[in-house]
Amino acid sequence: MRKEEFFVGSYVHVVKRGTRGLPIVRDDADRFRFLLMLTHFNDEFSSLNWYRDLKDVSLHNSLLRPEHWPAQKYLVHIIAFCLVENHFHLILQELAEGGVSRFMKRLGIGMAKKYNERYKESGSLFQGAYRAKTISDDRYFRYVSAYVQLKNTLDMYPAGHKNAREDFDRAYDWARTYPYSSLGDYTGNFDRQIVEKTFLSSLFTPAAYKEFARDVVLGRYQPDDTETLHQSGFFE
Repeated sequence: MRKEEFFVGSYVHVVKRGTRGLPIVRDDADRFRFLLMLTHFNDEFSSLNWYRDLKDVSLHNSLLRPEHWPAQKYLVHIIAFCLVENHFHLILQELAEGGVSRFMKRLGIGMAKKYNERYKESGSLFQGAYRAKTISDDRYFRYVSAYVQLKNTLDMYPAGHKNAREDFDRAYDWARTYPYSSLGDYTGNFDRQIVEKTFLSSLFTPAAYKEFARDVVLGRYQPDDTETLHQSGFFE
């Protein structure tokens, strides 16, 4: 799927996968660094030694911003995210012209550089360019929010997808505590500055969102073009 043209205000569903289906993270240190990058790369300001800056003021184990950096000017709003072993999904709203592309370039380069340094690897970490689709209708937006935050998160559920469908309440409670998805930010389990919650929160109460997510996981709610998107590999 080609990268589409985005405009300021556009909502965009993005997915980026590891090359040949290989892992893009190996442990919680890698996963937390992904959260750091979501936090600090979403900015007009860019420090060449951003991680050293964090370490110098003992903020590398938090998501706080160094006081000596200028005020953050967001490239995008991160509406939702989920990181699993070999790919990640994002829902972004473009705030600055070219913001999605700039943010994704920084994120891709940053993840690949650190991975290769840490594991003494070389070559491409990712399977080509990111895939992206403009979210042009409300039905798709609702669906993809639940797909990204819950259905994708359940790839990591220890009991598996089958048990998640059979005991949805237990699986949902587990997913709320998964740190590398934004679901917990909407359910009150986390309070992180990564996610802009205003728009999605205006569409659902927490209780209503859980029931909607249940319908998505059980296959009772799908947008009209879901089959086409699955065939394209967008939702694999």
